[in-house]
Amino acid sequence: MFNQPKFEAAFPFQGDVLALPVVDLDATADWYAQAFDMVEVERKAQPNPTVILERDDVQIGFAINGGDASQEGAAIRVANIQGIKAELESKGVEIGNWRVDERDGKRFQVFFVVAPDGLCYCFNEPI
Repeated sequence: MFNQPKFEAAFPFQGDVLALPVVDLDATADWYAQAFDMVEVERKAQPNPTVILERDDVQIGFAINGGDASQEGAAIRVANIQGIKAELESKGVEIGNWRVDERDGKRFQVFFVVAPDGLCYCFNEPI
């Protein structure tokens, strides 16, 4: 049976997957909507301007919090990684480092995306 490409979970590299640092919430929301098919589900001004986007019930948040986007990002567990990769490539998203990683005795197919804001994403699926 064909496994529909979808996001299953997101895990931050460092801090909080709902507060990844960016400098422009509107540009962020627009890019992730176009590239990752995410939709805006919440926006707030306090304590830091924040937007939360969602796809397949997986939420990722972005905040103007003074953080360094080039030092942050998230691991995104997916179903049908080949389908996700093809979907992103069809939208002009540059895919990097398609490979198999091993962690804790488990194997994962992975690839990386660096967004225009500098955040890095490791898309992965258990093999």
